[in-house]
Amino acid sequence: MTDRLVIRLLEESDFDRLHEIDLSEHITLIYRWVDGQLRPEPHDGQRPRWDQAHWQERLAEWRTNLKPDAWLGAFVREQMAGIASLRYQLAPRLAQLTTLHIDRAHRRKGLARQLVRTVVAMAEERGADELYVSATESESAVGFYLSQGFRPTDTPNPQMFELEPTDIHMVRPLSPALPGPTIVLE
Repeated sequence: MTDRLVIRLLEESDFDRLHEIDLSEHITLIYRWVDGQLRPEPHDGQRPRWDQAHWQERLAEWRTNLKPDAWLGAFVREQMAGIASLRYQLAPRLAQLTTLHIDRAHRRKGLARQLVRTVVAMAEERGADELYVSATESESAVGFYLSQGFRPTDTPNPQMFELEPTDIHMVRPLSPALPGPTIVLE
């Protein structure tokens, strides 16, 4: 990225800026997890841009159902270009990447990778052995998580599977950090 990227913990006032993130995407392929294998299926769909009201509805759902402990924002030239959230303990020693959304104009530029690295470091610092994600079944989401070391699991978390049965449930092993310096976010 040529522009300065700032990743920081979100303040409550930042949530009013979520609409700056354009999630629109044309989806031509989705995946299903069938008999222990990822199965591609052609798809012709459009993910629309969310307005402020839709973002606030989703935020309320995430806070209720996913219970994130930490929210991170990625800012490029003062624009909110991405968001990620982390639940420190979905199960013992299992953290969860609860949300990851990147603005359309900032995709494929390393921003999602940086957010995941930050979430991984935070989860490791808290002693997690694994990081769980319930990935949207789109080719772009599944491909990204596979590239970040996540692998589909045959034993999804029952609560997350009930919430998101068509998602691809994935886990990534972590290396819990030894006691050391605290992660400092801008």
